[in-house]
Amino acid sequence: MEDLSKSDEIQFRVRYGETDQMGVVYHGNYAQYFEMGRTEWLRKMGFSYKEMEESGVMLPVISLSINYKKSACYDDLIKVKTKLVKKPTAKIEFDYEILNENDEILTTGNSVLVFMDIHKNRPTRCPDYILDKLHI
Repeated sequence: MEDLSKSDEIQFRVRYGETDQMGVVYHGNYAQYFEMGRTEWLRKMGFSYKEMEESGVMLPVISLSINYKKSACYDDLIKVKTKLVKKPTAKIEFDYEILNENDEILTTGNSVLVFMDIHKNRPTRCPDYILDKLHI
């Protein structure tokens, strides 16, 4: 049985518009990089945010922490590793690492999101269709 909770990884180049005048990635963009990793982690499991929202479930971020170690710069090829921390309940938690081409850690982070019922505007349990895919 495949363990889909293992780290997943995406890779891309830093775009010019994501940097400041010194060519260094603006600090606020790391949250977007984490989101990219998280949405691709879900997609590789067979789900998308769009499908979840269409089924009546949103995933707002309720906690985000970022630790900056080294700078990413324009045109750097970077990897975002995304890992599920534990079995989701009404919340789902991810750890992140952003690495450069030399596999040096640039940034680490953590986010906690809550499953929200769109119609009731209240927290809800993680949908069974997600739990069934996790095998944890």
